[in-house]
Amino acid sequence: MKTNKLLYGAAYYDEYLPVDRIETDMEMMKKAGMNVIRIAESTWSTWEPQDGVFDFTHLHRMLSCAKKHGIQVIVGTPTYAVPTWLVRKYPDIITETHDGPGRYGHRQNMDIAHPMYLKHAERIIRRLMEEVQPYDHVIGFQLDNETKSYDTCSAYAQKKFVDYVRTLFHDDLTLLNEAWGLDYWSNRINAWEDFPDVRGTINASLGAEYHKFQRKLVSEFLAWQCAIVQEYARPDQFITQNFDYDWRGYSFGLQPEVDQWEAAKPLTVAGCDIYHPSAQDLTGKEIAFGGAIARSLKKDNYLVLETEAQGNHGWLSYPGQLRLQAFSHLANGANCVEYWHWHSIHNAIESYWKGVLSHNLKENATYRETCRIGSDFAEYGTHLVNLKKHCPVAILLDNVSLDALQWFPIKDGPAYNDVFRWVFDALYEMNVECDILSAEDDIDLFSQYKLLITPALYSVSDRLTDALKDYVRTGRVLLSTFKTAVADRMLKIFHDDLPHGLTKVFGMTYDQFTDAVRVGLRGEPNYCVHSWMELLLPNAAETLALYDHPHWSDCAAITGNRFGQGYAAYLGCYTDADVLKKLLDFLCEKAEIAREEAAYPLIVKRGINDLQKEIIYYFNYSEEPQETTYHGPDARVLLVEHETSDNNSTSRSNGVAASANTAPNETPTVLVKDGDRISLSCWDFLILEEV
Repeated sequence: MKTNKLLYGAAYYDEYLPVDRIETDMEMMKKAGMNVIRIAESTWSTWEPQDGVFDFTHLHRMLSCAKKHGIQVIVGTPTYAVPTWLVRKYPDIITETHDGPGRYGHRQNMDIAHPMYLKHAERIIRRLMEEVQPYDHVIGFQLDNETKSYDTCSAYAQKKFVDYVRTLFHDDLTLLNEAWGLDYWSNRINAWEDFPDVRGTINASLGAEYHKFQRKLVSEFLAWQCAIVQEYARPDQFITQNFDYDWRGYSFGLQPEVDQWEAAKPLTVAGCDIYHPSAQDLTGKEIAFGGAIARSLKKDNYLVLETEAQGNHGWLSYPGQLRLQAFSHLANGANCVEYWHWHSIHNAIESYWKGVLSHNLKENATYRETCRIGSDFAEYGTHLVNLKKHCPVAILLDNVSLDALQWFPIKDGPAYNDVFRWVFDALYEMNVECDILSAEDDIDLFSQYKLLITPALYSVSDRLTDALKDYVRTGRVLLSTFKTAVADRMLKIFHDDLPHGLTKVFGMTYDQFTDAVRVGLRGEPNYCVHSWMELLLPNAAETLALYDHPHWSDCAAITGNRFGQGYAAYLGCYTDADVLKKLLDFLCEKAEIAREEAAYPLIVKRGINDLQKEIIYYFNYSEEPQETTYHGPDARVLLVEHETSDNNSTSRSNGVAASANTAPNETPTVLVKDGDRISLSCWDFLILEEV
C-alpha cells in the first residue's frame, strides 16, 4: 500500500495516565513531528466495564484532541485482552492449553474458538466502529494485537479440529491412519468418536497437523474481524495487523504460531512489531529480517506498528541510534515507524518497558531525538516513502518445516529459526539483500530470483520439489541446507533416496547422519562443523568440501552440481558462519549477483523511490569508523547523520560533502561520483539519491 507521506508516531493510552495531560502530550507529539497515533487495542474493559454497558470517554478524548492537533489515528480492535466480567460469566473462555487450564490476569489467554468470546468480541468491535465512524482523521484499523491461537486445546477447538480432519481426509479413516502412520504403538483411530485428545499424542503428523490447524484458526479469526471492520470502514481507510516474530527476548525469526502469509490475505497492508537489542548489541539484523518478512506478506511496503523507544531493560539506545534505527526501517521498505509507546506506564507488568517519555513525563534525550527524526521525515519523506526493493536472492520459509524441527529437534543443535537466521545473517553481513518467500504461497515467484535458499526445508510437496527442479533447470542457482526434503506435508518421512525428488538436481544422496563431535572441513581451521552432519554421497556432483575427521573423511560435507542450465549446492552440515559465507560468495558469483565492496558492520541498502530514483543507505552499526567506495551513477547526499558545530557541514573523504541543512529540492553543493570514498563515524548513516 502506497502512502502519501511517512507515518511517524507512537501508541497512546490516555486511559493509562495517572494525570490528565492529553493536551500536553499532543502538543509534544506535534513538536516532535509525529503525525499518527495508535489507540484502543488494549482496553476492552475500559470501553465495556460491564456486560452491555459502554463508556467511550477516553476514546473520544483521544480522537478529538488528535484531530485538533492535526494527528492521524489508527484504531485497534480491543479483542486480545478480555474483561473480568466476561470470564466470570463464561469461565471456560480462559482456554486450556497443552500445559493445562489457564487463569485470568494475563492478556491473550482466551479461547478464540469459544462461541461466546466471538459473540462478545463482535459486539465490542461493532460498537467501537460506530463510535469512530464520524472522525475523518482515522486513517486505518488494526485487527486485534499480535494475534495467535494461544495454544487453545479447548473442547471447542478440538471439535473444530476433528471436523477439519474429516474434511481433509474425505471422512476416510483408512486414509488418515495411513497418512499419519497411526498403527504405531496402537494409535490407530477406527471411529471418529474415538478421536483422542490431541495433547497426549506422540505422533508428529497428528501433532503438527493440529499446530497447522491452530494457525488456521488465527487466519480465520483475523478474516472474520476484517469482514466486520470492512462493513464500517471508508474506502480510503486501511486494515492491518501487527504481526510479530519468534521471540528470544527480542524478535528472532519466523513466527511459529501464525501462517502470516495466509493471515495477511484479507488485509490492506501488512504491519509488524520489531524489537531488537540496542546500544553495544545493535546490529540491524532484526530490523532487516523482520522487514523482509513483513514486506513479503503483501509483496509491498509495510507499517512498523511497534518498535522500541527506550524499550525493555538494556535496550536504551546510544545517542543517535534511535535515528539510525528509524531510517533502518525505511531502508527495508517501511512506510511507518511507531513506538510502543508514548509514555512509560506507572503500573503492572510493563512498567519498565519504557516509552518515549520516562515516568516523569518530561522531555528527555529520547524525546529530543524523536524530534529530529520527525523533522527529517517531514523534510525528506517524499524521497524515502514507498521505497521499492529489487532483491536478487530469496530465502524460502515454511511453518510446517518449523513444526518438524520442534517435533524432531537436533540434539544440542539449531532449531529451525536458528538455521534461518544463520543463513539470513550471513547474507546480511555480506550486504546481499534478500526477500522472504513462503513455501505454501510463493512457488510461482521463484523465477524472479537469481539465487534461492531453502534452510532446513524438512517438509515438501511434489509440487514444491518440481518447482525447485524447474528453477535450477532453467538457469538459476539453488542452495539447500541439511534437513531439506525429508518428509511430506504431513511429516511422513519419504522412503526413497534423500533429498526426496531432488537427488538428480543435487547430484548426490545420503542415508546416514550423526552428531558433529570434533569435526572440521578439509582446508578450514579448527572444528568448524557443529551439532549435525549428513554424510553426503556424490554421484554427478562435485565435492565442494570434505569432512576433516578420522572416520568420516571420505564423506562429502558440501556438494555442487550442474543441472540443466543452472547449479544446485547442498550444505549437509551446520558450520561456522565464515564457512557459510565462503559458500554464499561462491554461489553469488555463479548466479552473477553484483556484490558490494562493504561488509558488516557497514551495511548498504538500496531501493527505488516514487521519483524513480535509486536511494542508497549506508549504515555503520559499530563504534569504529567505516569506509567504502561508492560505485554507481552520480548521486547526491540526501541526508547525513552527524553535524559539525563549526561550519554546519559534514565532511566526507575525497571531497564528498553536503550541507546538513540542504533541502531535498535544492541543488546539492557536491555530488558523489563513481569511485568516491564514503566515510562513516560510529553509529553513523548516510543517504544518497541518484541524480
